[in-house]
Amino acid sequence: MTSALAALALTAIAGSALGANDPDNGSGLPVPRFVSLKSDHVNVRGGPNKDHDVAWVYTRPGLPVEITAEFENWRRIRDWDGAEGWVYHSLLSGKRTAFVAKSKTASAPAALHESADPESPLKAMLEPGVLGVVKRCSGRWCRFFGNGFDGWIEQERLWGVYPNEKVE
Repeated sequence: MTSALAALALTAIAGSALGANDPDNGSGLPVPRFVSLKSDHVNVRGGPNKDHDVAWVYTRPGLPVEITAEFENWRRIRDWDGAEGWVYHSLLSGKRTAFVAKSKTASAPAALHESADPESPLKAMLEPGVLGVVKRCSGRWCRFFGNGFDGWIEQERLWGVYPNEKVE
């Protein structure tokens, strides 16, 4: 009887792991994809139900996260540090946000231009960590705005959009 219970438990675990990658078991939207946190209190759990412990809590709405899997109404997310956990779908928003990432060479500020051209007038220099809304991206440049700034930034300087991704 013990081996039968163990086999049943392993089947349930394997089934839930496979279900996380089943497109019929979630929203039907592409995975992976970027979204943002909707609330100022987002519990991140170790698994896709409320029986799992809360691993940590995000307290800043608008932060970008990447959905890496779906299981029913739960989304596995990854943050900018690579930490992963499960969040209930209603705590996420399709609003595209991003923040200025550190440069590959240094943590230098990122140039925000008037247009999608490095020769256009400079509007601001944004420090790594500045959070904003992504209005659109061409695959190379993104229209990026937030509290006190609005302009175009090189797409590679943002965390919250994929390289060469077009956002309309």
